Order: sequence, then C-alpha cells, then structure tokens
Amino acid sequence: MSVCTFIVADCDLPEVIAPDNYPVHIDVNKGTVYDGDADDNIRLLAFRDADLYSSKKYGVLLEWNYYTEGRANKLISYIKEILQYTDTVELQHVWIDGGCWEYEERPVMHKKTINIADLTTVDIKELSNAEIWNKPDKTYPNRPAFYCLVISK
Repeated sequence: MSVCTFIVADCDLPEVIAPDNYPVHIDVNKGTVYDGDADDNIRLLAFRDADLYSSKKYGVLLEWNYYTEGRANKLISYIKEILQYTDTVELQHVWIDGGCWEYEERPVMHKKTINIADLTTVDIKELSNAEIWNKPDKTYPNRPAFYCLVISK
C-alpha cells in the first residue's frame, strides 16, 4: 500500500497526461518515477476507488514525482476548471488500503474548507507534504492521519 493524493468531485473528471516532451519513466522494480524534472508536468489518471474515501463519485489520481510551484499552479488551474461544473471538489492525501480498516484503527481525517479564490500553492504543498504515518494524530497515536481540502467556488 502507499500514500496517494487524488481529487474527487460529483462530476466527471478528465484525465491529464503529460505531453510527449515530458518524459515519464516508472520503474516498478526499483519503485522510482522519473519525470524529466520538469517544473509543470502533472498526470491525473482515473481513480476508480474514490468512493472508498469520499461520498463523491468521480476521482483522478495525482501522479507527480515531487511538489513544485509550477505543478501546484497547474493543479489549481485544473481545480478551477472543474469548479465550473460542480460546487466543491476534494483534494485528498491518504494511505491507500482498500478501505479495510479495523474500527479501532480508522484514520483520523483532518478536513479544511477553502474557497478557490484563496487556494494557494502553499496549501497544495502543505497537503502534499503532510505526514500520514510518521506523525499520527496525537489523540489517536495508533491511527494514520488523512488530509482533505474541500475546495468551493
């Protein structure tokens, strides 16, 4: 299982594939992703398990090697586009486990609501860098911490 960042909404979410001039090489054996170190390339791929983490039906999985300002700005532009078709979207940062949590181990969800006009690259960076296992919720030390930004019009 692994850490995952994704967007969910109540409307269809188009995939975004990096153009050919942005190389993406995934080496499953080494567990590495090389994306040419471009500042503004992101991939958003269909995420079929969105309903395990949200009441919203549609999801896209964010794939990037690491956070950059250019990538965060591109993600904000994507979210702005989606908000033309729905009232809110969620940007979530979770541990993928197929929804098989025991009652005592259920993740603690840290949820924050923000208007799209106030969303910044700093918000994206904080969510992207949020620690799930190394800094669990102090009240529930045996549970992972999940994060959700609810972004509205």
